[in-house]
Amino acid sequence: MKPNDLWVCLTLIAGCLQLHAESENSRIPVQRADDLPRITFRSELIPSERLEDSDAMLELAQDLKVKIESIFETYDIQDKTTLKGYWADLRNVAVLQGNFEQALQINQQIREMQEKPAERLTSGLSTDSLFRVLLAGHELGTAAFSEAYQKDYEASIRELPWEVVQDNIESSKGSMEMYSANLVRGLVKAQMDPGVAASGQLDLNAAAALVNLKFMLDFLMPVKNDIVRVLSDYIADHRVEKPNIWPERNVDLSGVSNLHEVIVAIWDSGVDVDIFEPLGQVWKNAAEIPGDGIDNDGNGWVDDVHGFAHDLKNKRTQGVLFDLPAAVQERYGDLIRMSKGLSDVQASIDSEEASEFKQYMSTLEPDAIEAFLLDLGYFGNFTHGTHVAGIAAEGNPGIRLLTARITFDHKVIPDVPTLEDGVRAARAMKEAVAYMKEAGVRVVNMSWGGTQAGIESAYEANGVGDDGEMRAQMARILYEISYDALVEAMASAPGILFIPAAGNSDEDVEFNKVIPSSIDLDNVLVVGAVDQAGEETSFTSYGKNVRVHANGFEVDSYLPGGHRQEFSGTSMSAPNVANLAAKLLALDPSLSPAQVISLITLGAETTEDGRRHLIHPRRTIELLALRNGLSIDGI
Repeated sequence: MKPNDLWVCLTLIAGCLQLHAESENSRIPVQRADDLPRITFRSELIPSERLEDSDAMLELAQDLKVKIESIFETYDIQDKTTLKGYWADLRNVAVLQGNFEQALQINQQIREMQEKPAERLTSGLSTDSLFRVLLAGHELGTAAFSEAYQKDYEASIRELPWEVVQDNIESSKGSMEMYSANLVRGLVKAQMDPGVAASGQLDLNAAAALVNLKFMLDFLMPVKNDIVRVLSDYIADHRVEKPNIWPERNVDLSGVSNLHEVIVAIWDSGVDVDIFEPLGQVWKNAAEIPGDGIDNDGNGWVDDVHGFAHDLKNKRTQGVLFDLPAAVQERYGDLIRMSKGLSDVQASIDSEEASEFKQYMSTLEPDAIEAFLLDLGYFGNFTHGTHVAGIAAEGNPGIRLLTARITFDHKVIPDVPTLEDGVRAARAMKEAVAYMKEAGVRVVNMSWGGTQAGIESAYEANGVGDDGEMRAQMARILYEISYDALVEAMASAPGILFIPAAGNSDEDVEFNKVIPSSIDLDNVLVVGAVDQAGEETSFTSYGKNVRVHANGFEVDSYLPGGHRQEFSGTSMSAPNVANLAAKLLALDPSLSPAQVISLITLGAETTEDGRRHLIHPRRTIELLALRNGLSIDGI
């Protein structure tokens, strides 16, 4: 090659590399979820009709594939959770189109993107086996397919480290046991049909969900029993209860004298104060006369003896508990059993309630799904806050629980959000924090969350808005009103420590802006969830704002009426930290929120992978004793 030829060649190569770099750099950076494009599909069929029409589903799947590939070409997305979601959508499309080799490759790609250790080991294994057996030529639904599938799937999980994957395996088994064709069809009919019937549209997330449900119906339901059988055998062969690290870390102040009273607000769905009042753990507004229907102290709240309440429209109301309809009250005992059965199924616990729940779900018709979901909504609104309060109050005679009741939307199709609702929500947040300041609250537990995407979904479910972009614009306005109001309110109360739950969406709360766990203030401590052994749960959200982790797996506490039950979620991990914060303040009320946070984070144990910061109440109390030159004998 002549020197000039070499120079020309190098110049051409450099030019190509530059063009490639410019092409890469020309993609639009996506720094947060709100930067993602909103894509809308026209739909003459309602989802439940489309689900039964294979040709129509293939058409939608192809449209979805084209749109997602366009997103990859146009946008530079760094958030792994978002990318994993898009790749899972493309995997489902590949399956519906019969491209099982591509589906296998995508599964491997998703696995490599997983950050949680258990997810890296278990992600996609059940579908890997499905695709391999299909590629081997076995006919889905035959005995030969079932035999080959079980053999392949068993081989893929046999050598997994049980101590790492236990929770994922058990929850996978529980999820498969709950799913049925009737449940899938009922969910589509109850949650998706009304909005599409009104608007003639499917947003990208809804289209992806419908493709996923078609994949489940046609490919996963035929191997449901095989999956459950393999997982059941694996669990039976390996199950040894994980060590519970929390009892030895716990500090009980029941025998400690001279504790200071600490007012802790449970900003949640309501608290059954009758459980805690005999223990002296309830805050009381001495200036208010119970039940007279009069604002005795002139603070703008009627009968706020143990706190305040807002209704579904964020208007001031009364009552420390959500008001269950009479018909639901009559079924409360059944709902408790059903809730326990659901929890046991998810934890792979064989119980009478679990058997009843599985039997109930197996016979539930599609038309009954909406009523079933409504009952679960009622139950959650009625019980959640009391369960949280029980965790926060455990082992602390000095705590005084103040009820700050929110009414969550429990309906299957939520109300249409309005600008008036957004303004009222902002006002409610400000007046809630103002009430807490006036009452002398030191700690606020916030086991709830909201996103802009949730408002967009409410618009879509009601068929509101010309397209996804309009729904995003409308939702953005409402969301920012509430978000800014809450930030302002919390910042105005520097003497109060706010403790939000990270959320149960397995996402980065920095990328996906969440109320309140994305709020970064000096008096905010966000909590993620681990299990009884300190392993990261599959559901917990994460991010730089999530500074500590506490037990959020099968945590035992009260339900209204004094019943006890185990719930899971970051909703349970946050009050474990509120419990510790309240104990610190009961021992030393002079501590500022920053000092409480410092003691809790310094006492926490950071795991080797650096992902988890497990609270250690005993170590934190020892740090307080060392700081103050006190003895902790008797604690």
